[in-house]
Amino acid sequence: MAGANDAMLPVALLAGGLATRLRPITETIPKALVDVAGRPFIAWQLELLRREGVTEVIVCAGYLGERIQEVVADGAEYGLAVRYSLDGERLLGTGGALRRALPLLDGPVFVLYGDSYLPIDMRPVQEAYGRLGRAALMTVFRNDGQWDRSNVEYDGTGTVRYDKRMQTPTMHYIDYGLGIVSRDVIAAMPADTVVDLADTYRALSEAGQLAGYEVHERFYEVGSFEGLEDMRRLVAGGGASHAKEQP
Repeated sequence: MAGANDAMLPVALLAGGLATRLRPITETIPKALVDVAGRPFIAWQLELLRREGVTEVIVCAGYLGERIQEVVADGAEYGLAVRYSLDGERLLGTGGALRRALPLLDGPVFVLYGDSYLPIDMRPVQEAYGRLGRAALMTVFRNDGQWDRSNVEYDGTGTVRYDKRMQTPTMHYIDYGLGIVSRDVIAAMPADTVVDLADTYRALSEAGQLAGYEVHERFYEVGSFEGLEDMRRLVAGGGASHAKEQP
């Protein structure tokens, strides 16, 4: 069971998509490098992770991933150790990219979508993963269709039913964008194959191996121009610097 003094798990940052909804901006740069207040979006993500006590990040990159390496380098500028796992010539999807990073993983790992800015306390999420004892955990937010289509049933006890493609009227929650996945789950994915992490989460939920942890802070994302403007407004209002520094 994760305790208050345990080291934070590493974070796998899934940053491999084509970002077609942000064209023409992303014709020459990946979504992670889209400008937010004069800085690449990933800089805001990395600083938030550092404030949450994270020390290690694995960037799972695909489209123009080398550009991310050039900008972020080893992560020292952000107080982090950053390593990279590149898809190669073929984009592998969210699950396939995570599977490709397997040699860099020693155990369970936080999984964070590369276009998400999530102003939550990560320590209780890690503690819930240890306490609930499932193969994976998904943070969930009561969305009621407000920010995007709801895709999760959550009973308040840590059990979730998730299906991204088959929404039902009883789905009031949404995948918040941060999860924890065991190394065994990742190792079971086929190597060098296109895999959607959503399919893995659905299979885990059907097997009773996907825990849920409810969060109450809204999420921000830069996967669309509307989301990008929301993120820029958050930064302009000082909201991206709210998390307290770790000792």
